[in-house]
Amino acid sequence: MTAVDARPETTTELRFPPGFRWGTATAAYQIEGAAAEDGRTPSIWDTFSREPGRVRNGDTGDIAADHYHRMREDVALMKQLGVTDYRFSVSWPRVQPTGRGPGVQKGLDFYRRLTDALLDAGIRPVATLYHWDLPQELEDAGGWPQRETAQRFGDYAGIMADALGDRVRTWTTLNEPWCAAFLGYGSGVHAPGRTSASASLRAAHHFNLAHGWAAQLLHTALPSTSEISLTLNLHAVRPLTDSAADRDAARRIDAVGNRIFLDPVFHGRLPEDLVRDTAAVTDWSFVRDGDLEVTSTPIDSLGINYYSPTVVAAGSSDSPSPWAGAEEHVRFLPAPGPRTAMDWPVDADGLYEVLTRLRDDLPGVPLVITENGAAYDDYADPSGEVHDPERVAYLQSHLAAVHRAIGDGADVRGYFLWSLLDNFEWAYGYSKRFGIVHVDFATQRRTFKDSARWYADVIARGGLTG
Repeated sequence: MTAVDARPETTTELRFPPGFRWGTATAAYQIEGAAAEDGRTPSIWDTFSREPGRVRNGDTGDIAADHYHRMREDVALMKQLGVTDYRFSVSWPRVQPTGRGPGVQKGLDFYRRLTDALLDAGIRPVATLYHWDLPQELEDAGGWPQRETAQRFGDYAGIMADALGDRVRTWTTLNEPWCAAFLGYGSGVHAPGRTSASASLRAAHHFNLAHGWAAQLLHTALPSTSEISLTLNLHAVRPLTDSAADRDAARRIDAVGNRIFLDPVFHGRLPEDLVRDTAAVTDWSFVRDGDLEVTSTPIDSLGINYYSPTVVAAGSSDSPSPWAGAEEHVRFLPAPGPRTAMDWPVDADGLYEVLTRLRDDLPGVPLVITENGAAYDDYADPSGEVHDPERVAYLQSHLAAVHRAIGDGADVRGYFLWSLLDNFEWAYGYSKRFGIVHVDFATQRRTFKDSARWYADVIARGGLTG
């Protein structure tokens, strides 16, 4: 892939570069179901969702969108959309139930069938190795705050490379390690539900280490034409005012929200200000000699997940907080403008800010939007149609921001819309719908929303109109 000038041909036609990757994305626990079939054992999300009060309405991913049994139907939907790529995640406990030992063939066969179905449909498979579903047995042994979990992840990456390396060319090691570390081990609102600032920082380092070990293995095991990536949910952090105190609040959040991953992965170092900010929490002695050489193993692209900006000011936050070392110094404020059903602000400029920052901070690193989308309270009307004009407007504005960033020199190679299907939305259960395909969870009937037809038109045109 090469970066190509993406300036619009006319004032109403925003064309994207030839070869731009148009995709959609999902996550295993959110759509697959079949939670106890063919050797799969519980993940931390199976356990967490069964704890009273953890997930809205007591929902679980036991059935979800039943993708495990309806995979071919879902691939057919993607073919109708015309996507060039599909980003899926592998369920670690489906293919290696205890997080140790050999892979389970029935689980591996599912992903082989999925990959073959995608290739038969002319769709490139993009495999994400970790989207938050740690085998429960590894959590029982200490989870991500323990170094051994990172080592186990490297072994798992090898199993997947052996199973799919001849057919999958694009591999993402981790999805949003910030959420997994800080929502899972810091604030406890995600699985496994632990509330320890020191554990969240240890987990973050071990995620970086796991990524590095997996990247080393994949570079060795896969063909040289393979693309190895990492996906981060980078925060577009804005101080409320230009005061020194508010700017320092933004610096703190940038350190623990962004640079805690960017600096070890791309520069082989820990942010010095993060170490100072968290000195009362940890001495970072869990970082061993040689670790930062591992974390900075070269990769071929960086995935970016973006939904909304973060506005901060000097103050303090509620505890337990996901913002280790910052909770006594930072308060969070709502950004202005319309909101999604998640109560997240709609602000496409934040995506432009992230992309142009990376253009400047990481020159030469190709970028891919690996998640972007919105939840709205859409439903099937009496005629069976699902009209979601707010989602269309959201997607239009954010794709326009991507186009603007490309025109201003950001090397963005693709866009993966989140999500293909309505699904299990983590702690929100089934109460929030991100899909461009409506799922009636009682019948598992799939219905294209208006946004799906709109996206199909964007793909066919290779850009935006209007």
